[in-house]
Amino acid sequence: MAAQMMSGGGGRGRRRYTRPVSDINVTPLVDVMLVLLVVFMVTAPMMTVAVPVDLPKTQAHTVHQDKEPLVVSINAEGQVYLQDKPLSGDELVPKLRAITGANPDARIFVRGDRQLAYGKIMEIMGSISAAGFTKVALVAELPQGK
Repeated sequence: MAAQMMSGGGGRGRRRYTRPVSDINVTPLVDVMLVLLVVFMVTAPMMTVAVPVDLPKTQAHTVHQDKEPLVVSINAEGQVYLQDKPLSGDELVPKLRAITGANPDARIFVRGDRQLAYGKIMEIMGSISAAGFTKVALVAELPQGK
């Protein structure tokens, strides 16, 4: 009898075999997808304009908009870019008209390097305004610590 008690009850106990669960656990998949969604939401706005421009600092507040504006950038050498594609000064207005469908209310942001002469920036803004675009604005950075 003592030998039977040590063996766990002899032949009385039956082993239960559990069947494998065939359901898919989607919780880890959802977790990974949400993390990727957040990462892409944070990094996507930073990748819109790839032209390195040293923007001047200003005390003005940021403006919140609904639609993404077109960005015209002018680097320190005076090269003009539409979004991140280099253009000559003569190609800028026809490209803007083609992209916007000649919509005069299309928002256009002009980014000029701080080392660039003010006259070059005004020349580009003047040609955009002369083409009939009414919503043209300069872009600047907020000073550090604001």
